[in-house]
Amino acid sequence: MYYSIGEVSRRTGIPISTLRYYDKEGLFPSMERSNGGIRVFSDTEIEIIGIIECLKASGVPIKDIKQYLDWCEEGDSSLQKRRDMFYERLQVVTKQMEDLQNTLSTIKYKCWYYDMALAAGSENVVKNTPMEDLPEEIQRYKHG
Repeated sequence: MYYSIGEVSRRTGIPISTLRYYDKEGLFPSMERSNGGIRVFSDTEIEIIGIIECLKASGVPIKDIKQYLDWCEEGDSSLQKRRDMFYERLQVVTKQMEDLQNTLSTIKYKCWYYDMALAAGSENVVKNTPMEDLPEEIQRYKHG
């Protein structure tokens, strides 16, 4: 199936200008063009967009995404490099998620803290509550 740039933009939520930028950067090596030079996206480009967005979301710069796509074009000779890249991303994203989980825990604790302080009419009541008197699900969130 083939799609116009506008259809791809609507389907993916990616602005047309970004899709043009990706093309200019060589991220769609096999993309066809109509007789008038208009970009014609296929399911292959849609799949590539998914990988681009995944890698971008994990912090990979466009030049490294281009390198990955070049490796894909090389075929089996680059399997190890591609595998290594995704294992490295796995480590990075896992660490980011752990950090976000810690942030979420602190936010949950602070929500509880301020709910209790408002209910009591004072922060002092909550500040002076010994750890063992906190609800069990809140104890693991307390970070200060």
